[in-house]
Amino acid sequence: MPPTVELAPETDARVQAIEETDILIGIPSYNNADTIGHVVRAVSAGLAKYFHGSRSVVVNSDGGSSDGTPDVVARTSVDLGAMLIRDRQSPLHKIITPYHGIPGKGSAFRTIFEIARRLKAKACAVVDSDLRSITPEWIEMLIRPVLSEGYDYVAPYYLRHKYDGTITNSIMYPLTRALYGLRIRQPIGGDFACSLPLVKKYLEYDVWETDVGKFGIDIWMTTTAMVEKSKLCQAPLGVKVHDVKDPAESLGPMFRQVVTTLFHLMEQNYGAWKGVTKSQPVPVVGPEPIVEPKPFEISADKLLEDFQLGISHFGPLWESILGSKKFSELKKLSAVRSASELHMAIDFWVELLFDFAITFHRWPKDKHKFVQTVTPIYFARVGSFINEAKDLSNADAEQLVEKQAERTEALKPYLLEHWEENPVQEKSAAASP
Repeated sequence: MPPTVELAPETDARVQAIEETDILIGIPSYNNADTIGHVVRAVSAGLAKYFHGSRSVVVNSDGGSSDGTPDVVARTSVDLGAMLIRDRQSPLHKIITPYHGIPGKGSAFRTIFEIARRLKAKACAVVDSDLRSITPEWIEMLIRPVLSEGYDYVAPYYLRHKYDGTITNSIMYPLTRALYGLRIRQPIGGDFACSLPLVKKYLEYDVWETDVGKFGIDIWMTTTAMVEKSKLCQAPLGVKVHDVKDPAESLGPMFRQVVTTLFHLMEQNYGAWKGVTKSQPVPVVGPEPIVEPKPFEISADKLLEDFQLGISHFGPLWESILGSKKFSELKKLSAVRSASELHMAIDFWVELLFDFAITFHRWPKDKHKFVQTVTPIYFARVGSFINEAKDLSNADAEQLVEKQAERTEALKPYLLEHWEENPVQEKSAAASP
C-alpha cells in the first residue's frame, strides 16, 4: 500500500470543499513570478473556451518560492472575460499549495496527483510555470484526448529549433524508442496530461523520496506509461518558448541527472524492453500548427574545449571501458584544430551510448559520478551534430535525428549481447571517479 500523501491543512480543507472535478490542471513552480501569471491566464482561458461545461480546478504546487510566485497566482484572475461563457454550475476553482517531500519537480507532481486523485479528476494535465508560448489551445490539445478519446497519457509534441533539445535528440528519444518500441518524440517534455487510472498508478510507485523526485520525473512518467501498457498519444503544441539552454554552458548537470535516471530505468525495466525488436509510431492527435522556431547561437568552440579536457582527465577510464580501438577514435576526434572539424559518425555514437548504459549497469561504485565522466563525449556528439546540420533547415535536421533513432533500433542487438556480461572488476577502480 503506497504511503499517504500529506497535504497542507488548508489545502486538505479546500479539496474537501470542492469534493469532485472533471479536469485538474497542475502548475508546479519555484521562483517563477515573472512568467506564471501568463500561464494561469492561458490555462483559465483554455478551460473557459473549450471545457465550459466541465468542473475544473487549477492547482499551483509551489516549492517555497522567495519571489512571491504564489502571490502572483493568487492575484491573477481566473474569471477572465472568456469565463462569462461558463455556467454557474461549472465553476473554475483555484488551489495554491506548498508541496511536501524532497525538493524537486517530482514532489510538486506528487502533490498535484494526490489532489487529482482525491477530487476524482477525469483528466489531469501539468504545464510548466516558465512558459512564454502557452496558449488556451494547449489545454484543449492536452485534455481532449483523455476526456474524449480514452488516452491515458498525452505527451507533448513540440516544434524546436535544430540546436534545441540536444539531450532529447541525441539520447532520450532514440534510446527510449529503441528500448520500449514507441516513438515518443519528447519523452522528457514538461507539459503532459494523464487519466485518473494512470494518476493512481503513479502514486503507487515508491519513487517520490528518491532522486527521481528531484530531477528524473519526466522520463520516469513517460517510461512508466509505456511499461504499464497505457494508451499513449502526442499533442502538437507548436513551439515551446522558454529559456533556451546552450549545452556548452548549462546542460552538463541536466545530462547527468536525466541520463542517470534513464539508465536506472533500463536496469529496472529490462524484462519490458529486452524482447522489443522494432518501434511503432505514436499518434499525434490534433492539427499541427505551422510555425518556425526562432534560431539561437550555440558555443561549438566551448563544446570542443570541454571534450578535449575530458580526454585529458578521463582518458584512462574511457579506454578501460571502451577498449583501445574506440578510444583511439575519440583521441583522433579530440585532435581536430577547430570545432568545425568535429565529426562523430552516428553508428559510433550509438555504440558509445550503449557502452555507457552497459557500464552503468555493471558499475560497482557511484553511478552518478560515472555518468559525470562521460558528459564530455556527449558534448563532442552535439558539436558533430551542429556541423552536420549547419546548412540544413529545421525540417531537414529532424531527418538526421530520425536517422539516428533508426540506427539505435538497428544496433540494439549490440546492447543485448553485452548487457549481461560480467560486471566491471575492481582492477578498474584506479581509473574510476
